[in-house]
Amino acid sequence: MPSDRTYHIRPVLNGQTLAAGLRGLDSDLSWNDARKLVQQRRIQINGNLVLDDTRRLKTGDVVKIFEQPRTPPPAERDVPVLHIDQDLIVIDKPAGITTLRHAEEKEWDDARKQRQPTLDEVVQRLLPTVWPPKATQPDSNRPQKNTDPPGVMRRPGGRPVGLPAIGLPKVRAVHRLDRDTSGLMLFALSPRGETALVKLFKEHSIRRVYRAVVHGLVTQEQTIESWFVRDRGDGIRGSSPKGQAASDGQHAETYVRPIEALGRYTIVECRLKTGRTHQIRIHLAEAGHMLCGEKTYLRPKPEADAVHDKSGAPRQALHSASLELEHPFSGKTLQFESPMARDLETWLKKIRTT
Repeated sequence: MPSDRTYHIRPVLNGQTLAAGLRGLDSDLSWNDARKLVQQRRIQINGNLVLDDTRRLKTGDVVKIFEQPRTPPPAERDVPVLHIDQDLIVIDKPAGITTLRHAEEKEWDDARKQRQPTLDEVVQRLLPTVWPPKATQPDSNRPQKNTDPPGVMRRPGGRPVGLPAIGLPKVRAVHRLDRDTSGLMLFALSPRGETALVKLFKEHSIRRVYRAVVHGLVTQEQTIESWFVRDRGDGIRGSSPKGQAASDGQHAETYVRPIEALGRYTIVECRLKTGRTHQIRIHLAEAGHMLCGEKTYLRPKPEADAVHDKSGAPRQALHSASLELEHPFSGKTLQFESPMARDLETWLKKIRTT
């Protein structure tokens, strides 16, 4: 039975378009076949779905060809709103969608963007269903379902017919979650909200707790501290040699606490003191406890052998589970909790019963 195939791009294919590279990887493919694979949502590069057959390949890229098309990206109905006011919105991010569009994608036409939307665009499209905010927010952080009354029709792009876009705020990203990380996120809805939230993040005043499932048995609490550099010695982002503060590095600190042992795996809680790119994924991998479902940070250190992931995780097992902050203008404490995403919880049930 045919199965998914994974390839590592060799130097000979560096700089070629994706369509040309696919033909280089499989000589039986015609140009038309290669383009169809992309159009059918069957190609990932470095874990991200790609819909552009002219994208240039780079040496070391990991190209995955799926036997079956990938599911469509999340839409407005898949993004629960937990809180909204004049200055900010809190949502529960599904996996499978990036927070912001890459620079090279900003020139795409609207139709192409709708086929592969980003989270900020989806949140912008759902705003008409929850705007204007109520004068007071309920104490419960129960998600508000994005459902319309019977008979409401929607234009392409998601806005209900007859509901004007005039007066809707612009959604402003103030932090990010990886494409395959799920859970709680904040967006600003006003210029002053953006300024205030960025300041709170820089001051580490927004308290975030993540749940992760990792390889190996984590038996005690620990604080992982290092300096992140662009190349730790094996071509990927990571920590400088232990105990050395790199002149061009960024200080990173992660608190890790075991929650539940699951045989060869452990559910851990991670709290960020700093907020560096891929911080949790890097620190856990370098500590010898790679995330289940991890595709990039596979080795604890450059000279070690790659860890082979046999967990069967549907994606990287990382979820933003808790978010707490003092509202920058009302002073009210906002607290939100998000249970483990359904796909991860289904997988964990299988782990617990085997």
